[in-house]
Formats: sequence, C-alpha cells, structure tokens
Amino acid sequence: MSAPLFGGRAALRASLPAPVVVSTSRGPIELIDRGAGPTVLALHGGMGGCDQSLLLARAALGDDPPLRVLAVSRPGYLGTPQPSGVVPEQQADLYATLLDTLGIGEAIAIAVSAGGPSALHFALRHPTRCAGVVLISCCTGTLEVPPQVRARLPMMRWIARVPGLVALLRWSTARQPDKAASRSIRDPELRARTLADPVAGAMLAELQASVFTRLAERLPGTLTDTAYFAEMDAIDVSTLEAPLLAIHGTGDNVVPFAHARRVADQAPRGELLAIEAGEHVSLFTHLADVRMRVSEFVAKCRATSSLTANV
Repeated sequence: MSAPLFGGRAALRASLPAPVVVSTSRGPIELIDRGAGPTVLALHGGMGGCDQSLLLARAALGDDPPLRVLAVSRPGYLGTPQPSGVVPEQQADLYATLLDTLGIGEAIAIAVSAGGPSALHFALRHPTRCAGVVLISCCTGTLEVPPQVRARLPMMRWIARVPGLVALLRWSTARQPDKAASRSIRDPELRARTLADPVAGAMLAELQASVFTRLAERLPGTLTDTAYFAEMDAIDVSTLEAPLLAIHGTGDNVVPFAHARRVADQAPRGELLAIEAGEHVSLFTHLADVRMRVSEFVAKCRATSSLTANV
C-alpha cells in the first residue's frame, strides 16, 4: 500500500520523493510522479519548479486524492533545461511527449499563474490528450510584469550568487511568514487567518520558503516567461474542446481578473469561480472554496472523458 500523497508541511517534506528527469524526444523534463489513478498534470508559476507543482496539486486536490500527479518543472526551472520548451506552445508539446513516454493517454491540466499559457496550449494543440483544464490565478494573454515584481527580479539574480545569503533569506522567510505573506495578502485580518489555518498556512509558508531553495535554477524560466508574456497575444480559446475552469481573485494585482473572465466566457465549456476581492494567492486564502470547486470539476471531467487509471 502506497504512502498518502499529501500530509502536513513537515510530512510533505519528509515523504517527498526525489524528482526524476525523464528523457523525451523533445528533451528532458524533471518531475515528481506521485500517486495512482487518472492523471493530473500540475504546472507551477514563476519562481517555481516541480516542488511547487506538487504543492499546487496538494492545495487544489486535497489530501490523498485517488489520482496520479505528474508535478513537473517547466522548461527553465530547476532540472528542466530551457531548450526543452522556450515558448508555451513548445512546452505544451513537451507535455504531450511526456505522456507518450510514460504511456499515458489523457490528463487533466492544473496550472497556477505563469503555468496558464502552456496549459491552454496543451489543451488546444493536443485535444485528445487533455481531459480538462483548471486555471488558478493564471495569465492567459498579454501581461506586463507588475512593478513590485519587476523590482525584485534583478535583486533575486544578485542574491542567487551568494549561497549564504540565500540560506539566510530562506531561514528568515520561514521564521517570519507574516512578513513574507504581507506582499501577497494585503488585508491583515485575512493574512492572519490564512497563516493560522493549519493546512493553508503551512502550504503558503512552504511556498514562500521554497523560492530560496535552488534559487538560481528558478530564475531562467522566470525571466523568459516574464519577457514573453509582455509580448504575448491573448490566447484564443474559442475552439477549446476540453472543459475549462478558471479560478481567480477579483482583486488580483499580479494577473488581472480579466484574464480569467475572458477565457471563461470564450471557451465553449468554460466555467468561472470569481473570488470576491481575492488576490494572487486566493488558492490559499480561500482554500476550502477552491478545493470544493476543483473536486466537482475533476469529477465531471472523469465522468465525461476516457480517463483511466494510469499506475
């Protein structure tokens, strides 16, 4: 009997399997392959990697779901080299090739933030391989980097060159989660309530600290994404065959709510969960609502697709 897919913060880190790098015809891709059942492809955002993809899956799907999670590092992040897929369309083809390599027919894609474009192109370019798309606070078109994010990127590049400083910042972030969370949750009451939650708070704290693990290996993809999204056209989803669920906070000041509204309205089978006044980390501040809606959506996808268990 396999170990539970997810647990608390300490249990998650203690039981986290080592990432593996899978060689495909389109290049290597790093992932954590966890659980059994129908497949979910989990795609992280900026400054991410396979560890954050797994955290995204844990947050969205709940504890120990009857699913197989492929938590990947997108190209340019951690162990997946940038040449494996520079633009979202190439990344989408890489995902399809990964499924081929692993002998998997179909998957539900769940993405957060900067993972959105490649998730949408996976569904558009490989409609027989995508059983559904969940977008959480995702970019879906032209996105100028917010000033507060743009100001931090050069500093991150400098910090990454000083290992001792990176370790110090990770320690400081773990010791002062409220200070770290203040940048993404402006409402002090909501921030305190989220951090006090034994599940949501632990996951948010882990996400914040994870940025400072292998920091230098998270920057190439982040810089490539931000430069590309500033010039990227809105992704046309009018021909999208897969069902789509967009979850987005109306107060998101990193990726505007309009990104979710447009694709939910345009997709033939689009749905929208608008989180009133929610910010970019609505996945954590409104965890119960997100989990409930994602659970319902995944159940519908499984009922209307050919998803089968992929052990």
